[in-house]
Amino acid sequence: MIAVIDYGAGNLRSVINAVNSLGFEPLVTSNPEDIRRADKVILPGVGAAGSTVESLKQQGLDAVIAEYIAAGRPFMGICIGMQVLFDYTEEGGGAECLGIIPGRVKKLPASLKVPHMGWNQVSQVNLHPVFKGIEDESYFYFVHSYYVEPEDDSIIIGSTRYGIDFASAVASGNLVAVQFHPEKSG
Repeated sequence: MIAVIDYGAGNLRSVINAVNSLGFEPLVTSNPEDIRRADKVILPGVGAAGSTVESLKQQGLDAVIAEYIAAGRPFMGICIGMQVLFDYTEEGGGAECLGIIPGRVKKLPASLKVPHMGWNQVSQVNLHPVFKGIEDESYFYFVHSYYVEPEDDSIIIGSTRYGIDFASAVASGNLVAVQFHPEKSG
């Protein structure tokens, strides 16, 4: 079973459609027990990292996400679902995140138009199975004003240039997280 975490916000419909198009029927859930039983978990997201973390905590989903990832089980974070995995975000004056991946979430430079919205290329920095069959420098759809800065650069598997180079995909064990929206990228 593929569980798609519903924390009260996010782009659930697009993710559900993408998973369905791959031939799977996802379970959309906010129940920690469903997440524990899942074979794979997706944390989609749109919005603000701080309020996302608060919602996850209020529903008891923060602990089950940390437990699931620590067990080495397949997990994917998308957009805000990526950002909340880090230690801290600058967004909204600053907020603690889930602290699963060491690093920070930083605001794109003021000189750039934000949000960074539209199609942009992802350079495959490190070979990873998530990019199997996808050409290097392929275009993906982005909508964000913040980007992740991992403490350990070796987890960066994809990088994107938008005024600056930033990590647009990271992986560690069975955890993969992307700043872009694969469910909208085709």
